Amino acid sequence: MDKLKIGTCWLDGCSGCHMSLLDMDEGIVAVLRKADIVFGPLVDAQEWPEGVDVAVIEGAVSSQDDLKLAEAARARSKVVVALGDCAVTGNVPSMRNGIPVRTLLRRVYIEGATERPGSEPPAVPTDGVPALLKHAEPLHSAIKVDVHVPGCPPRPNAILFVLSELLEGRTPDLGSKMRFG
Repeated sequence: MDKLKIGTCWLDGCSGCHMSLLDMDEGIVAVLRKADIVFGPLVDAQEWPEGVDVAVIEGAVSSQDDLKLAEAARARSKVVVALGDCAVTGNVPSMRNGIPVRTLLRRVYIEGATERPGSEPPAVPTDGVPALLKHAEPLHSAIKVDVHVPGCPPRPNAILFVLSELLEGRTPDLGSKMRFG
């Protein structure tokens, strides 16, 4: 029997949910008996592959790059999991939503810059910096999400429960297992 495929990524977030994923400890071994991780921060793939069974996405959708990756993951995956409060609610990344993007970038890159004698005046970088969306949004605002796993970060045993259920072909019932925050 072929193994199932899992892809993971983080959008606008702190990577704490991925740290919680790694904190499953020996639970990772049980997951890897049934599935291969084909995309993620520790995998060399540069583009979301076709035929992913479970996409685990951390973080809010805040930039054009986030949106493109989320859309590719949704289009090429059977099940999408919003992992953590940033993906579920927008959480910390959405705190910028009350500030217009141009104002935000100016404050960070120009007003917040420390001048150095003899250097060019500060400017908002464009090379290598993804274009920000008007607002940082939860994942379900951009794509269809099948499972929401709240927590900041979610507990490792909750992540293991969700992955184990999905890999067995069941929809996880998170009612008694999860809480926000």
